[in-house]
Amino acid sequence: FQASIYIAISADTKEELEKITSQLESTLSARLFFTKVARYQQIEALQSVLPRGENILNQRRNLDSSSAALTFPFMSSELVQEAGILYGINKSNNSLVIVDRFSLHNANSIVFAQSGSGKSYATKVEILRQIMQGTSVIVIDPEREYKLLTDSVGGTYIKLSTNSKQKINPFDVATSSTKKRDLAEHIQDLTEIVSLMVEGLSPKEKAALDKALLAMYKHAKKKQPLLKDLYVELKMLEQTKLCDRLERFITGSLANVFNKPSNVSLENRLVVFDIKDMPESLRQLMMLIVSNFVQNEVKTNPQKRLLVIDEGWLLLEHEESARFISGLVRRARKYYLGVSIISQQANDFLKNDYGRAIASQSALRILMRQDTTTIKNVVSEFKLSEYENNFLLTSDKGEALLIADKNHVAIKVVASKDEHPLITTNPTEIYDL
Repeated sequence: FQASIYIAISADTKEELEKITSQLESTLSARLFFTKVARYQQIEALQSVLPRGENILNQRRNLDSSSAALTFPFMSSELVQEAGILYGINKSNNSLVIVDRFSLHNANSIVFAQSGSGKSYATKVEILRQIMQGTSVIVIDPEREYKLLTDSVGGTYIKLSTNSKQKINPFDVATSSTKKRDLAEHIQDLTEIVSLMVEGLSPKEKAALDKALLAMYKHAKKKQPLLKDLYVELKMLEQTKLCDRLERFITGSLANVFNKPSNVSLENRLVVFDIKDMPESLRQLMMLIVSNFVQNEVKTNPQKRLLVIDEGWLLLEHEESARFISGLVRRARKYYLGVSIISQQANDFLKNDYGRAIASQSALRILMRQDTTTIKNVVSEFKLSEYENNFLLTSDKGEALLIADKNHVAIKVVASKDEHPLITTNPTEIYDL
């Protein structure tokens, strides 16, 4: 390619102009760029940088394909997909960035951002617009951030705690799980849940648990079994130590939490599970149980749905929960489900095998402001350019690098005057409402 690269500099005074010019020459020289000021050709230079497509200065050099590609700060200047929703305004040309996540190679997404960079606002904007497009949305909310939005759209808000009336039975099985393969997959997921409950299983206990779960479903026939039914099967297999560790969930202080039939529904267009009042030691377990409950529902009744998991880094604290959610993300596409994981801990994901698997199986990536402790891993994982690296280090609140399959676009997240009051995270604005 024959290319001309011109840089226009403006300043209020000649002294300031010379200072900026000197700084720019030093910066480019450090990167092995040779620069030349267009002395006595300023008119031609100005005409060449105007958006008229005229190269009056006509200073050219040859570039190969890879060198030419590096002159573009982002891989895609425009991104508009039919039937999509508005994610933001393109930073490079002010065009609308409209993406249909369900038309990508999968509908999963991740959002990595520092605290205060606007990830909650961006997530709520998407939820509101997905609902308007007919997508059902389920949210796991560890910090009680979605109450206002839920009430505003007439959604269902479910508070799960050790004394709440709403219950989810971890052992509910999808009515479609009649095939051996489906049941085996379900039992594998339950193994992860039980393992997290009892803080780990030995190989012998895993084998016994597998037998007990199969026997439990065989004896339950068309009924949904409970944890106490599993306890009976384990007793028959003489798994005394395992039964002792399950005791508190059956007859102890947590008997009313995990040993009751489910009495919640996902029929509303927005359903939020608030787990803020769950003890911290049980939050990951409840996140897994809710995710499994959603998985069973989408298997029974596949339709366009979005599962949003806020503070997703919590699921990587234990191998069982990390393995479970990685499997759910991998299988989601089969059931017309998109899984959105939001986290301010990018390193927790990108330094974890299951976290990297989740990131690689998310076709939509929304990267907001990063700091020097996370940027290296983010740039390496997503193969970002130097321009994108600098953008993520210096971006303002509400700005993001959106990656949809192979398209990279820098955006500014925006909301209408009607949307903003429903999704604001500003404490002063919330108080005024």
